[in-house]
Amino acid sequence: MQQLLKTIRNCKECQAHLPLGPNPVLQASISSKIVIIGQAPGTKVHKSGIPWDDASGNQLRRWLDVDSTLFYNTDIFAIVPMGFCYPGKGRSGDLPPRPECAPLWHDKLMKSMTNVKLTLLIGQYAQRYYLNEVKDNLTETVKSYKEYLPQYFPLPHPSPRNRFWLSKNPWFEEDVLPVLKENVKAIIR
Repeated sequence: MQQLLKTIRNCKECQAHLPLGPNPVLQASISSKIVIIGQAPGTKVHKSGIPWDDASGNQLRRWLDVDSTLFYNTDIFAIVPMGFCYPGKGRSGDLPPRPECAPLWHDKLMKSMTNVKLTLLIGQYAQRYYLNEVKDNLTETVKSYKEYLPQYFPLPHPSPRNRFWLSKNPWFEEDVLPVLKENVKAIIR
């Protein structure tokens, strides 16, 4: 695992497409129990090199009901984004994750983690890649989360930009988050 992580962190596969250059950001251990698969690092995470080291990470930790110490414990959480490097800025936010990363690295990482109990699929890119069948949109996929358990738990992105989605879908915080927290707590015990 350590050699695989070193190889990924030295990856330059899509260097020509990265406005800030390559800086793969991830964490994993052969012992990881919960895998978080998000989109790609933003500029703040690109600079710090710490996954989810931003407002989205703060929200995600609240959703999971864990503190930073637990969140960054690789024996509990692996953080494996769809794209390991900051992809650049688009018209309405960051560009999608680079398409090279997941096919190149995810299978090797997932096979190296032999203790995984749950994989959180954050956002449509992760859900489309990992779920055999997604619903018509992210909202319907998240609403149907029970269909994907016990292996996967689809979630919206915890970005502050998603405030509108959260206010429009109160069922997420009322019905889904308690189940998510319960699952995470049971695995951590």
